[in-house]
Amino acid sequence: MQKNLVIVESPAKAKTIEKFLGKEYKVMSSYGHICDLKEKEFSINTDTFEPEYEIPANKQKVVNELKAEVKKAEIVWLASDEDREGEAISWHLFTVLGLKPENTRRIVFHEITKNAILSAIENPREIDTNLVYAQQARRVLDRRVGFKLSPVLWRKVKPALSAGRVQSVTVRLIVEREREINRFATESSYRVTAQFTPVNPEDGNSTIGTELSARFKTQEEAKAFLESCKGATFTIDEVNTKPMKKYPAPPFTTSTLQQEAARKLGLSVMQTMRIAQSLYESGYITYMRTDSVNLSSLCLNSCKKVITESIGEKYLKTRQYSTSSKGAQEAHEAIRPTYMENKTIEGTQTEKRLYELIWKRTIASQMADAQVEKTTVNIAISDHKESFIATGEVTLFDGFLRIYRESTDDETSAETKTLPPVHIGEELSTQVITATERFTQHPPRYTEASLVRKLEELGIGRPSTYAPTISTIQQREYVLRGDKPGTERSYTRLTLSDGKIATYEETEKVGAEKSKLMPTDIGIVVNDFLLENFPEIMDYNFTATVEKDFDAIAEGNKQWVEPISTFYSGFDTLVSNTLQAKSERKVGERVLGTDPASGKPVSVKIGRFGPIVQIGTSTDEEKPRFAQMKPGQTLETITLEEALELFSLPRTLGNFEGKEVTIGAGRFGPYIKHNNIYVSLPKSHDPLTVSLEEATELIEGKRKAEAERIIKTYEQEPALQVLNGRFGPYIAYNGKNYKLPKSATPTELTLEECLEIVKQQSEREPAAAKGGRKQTKKKQG
Repeated sequence: MQKNLVIVESPAKAKTIEKFLGKEYKVMSSYGHICDLKEKEFSINTDTFEPEYEIPANKQKVVNELKAEVKKAEIVWLASDEDREGEAISWHLFTVLGLKPENTRRIVFHEITKNAILSAIENPREIDTNLVYAQQARRVLDRRVGFKLSPVLWRKVKPALSAGRVQSVTVRLIVEREREINRFATESSYRVTAQFTPVNPEDGNSTIGTELSARFKTQEEAKAFLESCKGATFTIDEVNTKPMKKYPAPPFTTSTLQQEAARKLGLSVMQTMRIAQSLYESGYITYMRTDSVNLSSLCLNSCKKVITESIGEKYLKTRQYSTSSKGAQEAHEAIRPTYMENKTIEGTQTEKRLYELIWKRTIASQMADAQVEKTTVNIAISDHKESFIATGEVTLFDGFLRIYRESTDDETSAETKTLPPVHIGEELSTQVITATERFTQHPPRYTEASLVRKLEELGIGRPSTYAPTISTIQQREYVLRGDKPGTERSYTRLTLSDGKIATYEETEKVGAEKSKLMPTDIGIVVNDFLLENFPEIMDYNFTATVEKDFDAIAEGNKQWVEPISTFYSGFDTLVSNTLQAKSERKVGERVLGTDPASGKPVSVKIGRFGPIVQIGTSTDEEKPRFAQMKPGQTLETITLEEALELFSLPRTLGNFEGKEVTIGAGRFGPYIKHNNIYVSLPKSHDPLTVSLEEATELIEGKRKAEAERIIKTYEQEPALQVLNGRFGPYIAYNGKNYKLPKSATPTELTLEECLEIVKQQSEREPAAAKGGRKQTKKKQG
């Protein structure tokens, strides 16, 4: 009989653990959860809230293999991750495999090293049912929200939509930020800077860059100030020098790792978690889903050794951080390398870069503060209440900055300046004074990193949910991550040099953004609908309170059914009332005005294939006219003029080969029509500006593609063709496609050979269809 069977949830994790254990241990993987709620059913008892689990078809083989190995083992070790999902996996393994308490051990570890694994085996525990119930409560509540709200969206907004408890409030954050930006009114003012030099400089580095303590609202005020500076004297009246300290950031939690990896490495939160998972399972870092900043005494001692030996003892400052985030679990540890002496690892380039980031952050957290000296110089202007201010900074001791500097989302490229030696009472001469028109900036759109920080700040979700939530709202096209190209803007610059004022009109590109999260029209419409009809679900405090309830369940301070039963109260009635409610207009529809040509209303709304403009109503005798909106146009910002312009299609471009060429708009987008042949217009071409020459090129391009697509035709049987397809040559006959045998040469096939291939494959079809086709349904919840 085999003595020990260890079950983990990942084959990569199993492979690493197997290296540390002897021949008496066999390590197998469950490949994640072996049980889940039924995919096509609600799967929750509405009286007791008990979930009805099933073993998915794709997990039956794994379960059978595990059951066979369990029979051979004396002891089964359940070694899934130590978080709530991991505990639930172990619980399902225990129940499905029919394990007995006396033969089962639950072990946990937050790093996959030999010492950690052996220590876990020496200190097993029982399955923590509180953690299991916390996971179950989340799953049941989220299934409830998804299964009940999604059909409401199908009926009221658009088919195939979905709603989720955490994803919906996340979309709300992005929608509200977009509206802040759309409402933002830019204001201009004049920022005044000046370059001074001491009358008697002590060294070569004598230029002092300064900024005026006040700004001016108008060009006239800025110009009047420059005029008054022509005969003014500039004297240093105050010099303040202050020693300052800069402190290292704590070691990484899940959210701070996601944020910093986005800023420094350009990774999405999902990419970061996938790479971190690989590093953990390979034994390179500790568990990557954590909200703790604690470091073990073993890590602290290792950091001490690395710093003193490779950098110097004066750079060492051992410290332990405490966690301030909501629901943090101090028993866990921060994300850190398992062996601090390993500065680099074997792996892909991205794995190496992420590991290096984690290593630097951990080492820096145990290093001395940076010592800097900040100097502020105040320069008085004769007969003025305003003054010029210069600031400079000198690093006296770099400390942790020698290894690592934390990034920020609003980081600027400005470098730290140093100032030349100056003295109170010293008179300065001006080189140039410049007044530049500057503009207030709208709030920044969220990046994935800044969104994670906001979710954590509001207490929405937990470390394990940030990445899947942000990924889901993009997959469902409620939000897209994209770039904004920016626009040209004019501004005025005034200079005073050699006693003369000059005015310059200049331009700059502003508003360019990269990898920012923006709501789609459908995301905005769904958000507004849910906010109006299900305000509690969309309330930030409600979502955060539910997370606290899950934490209380995990800690054994609350029964898992309590938050479920509280939520159930009145929810079904609200769903029913919303479904029965009638409205004059479609959800999200917005009336822009009246079409001057027909006198009919012009509106925008979500159509079956996306946002559309409509002239007229369904109750009119004439059918309404529709037009697809152009890329970049939105339901909220499109104007009546822009909407009417879309109806300038179809437009005639001219003639080609004696036939008229027109541009039209259909249900799938704009197209070119020529001689009753339709050619889709690529997104790179504007249907309102595309030329006859461009359209001709596209027509000829389609002809060429069609010619290359047809390999062979047969006069005796025109309905049969040998064609080139996406996956290789095939036969098309009477509306059906037939795969060619590997031995066939497409260009040499005779009609008889083609018909024989069709006959053989047609005869096989009824036999294949006897078992019926498996119906799939989109998963909800």
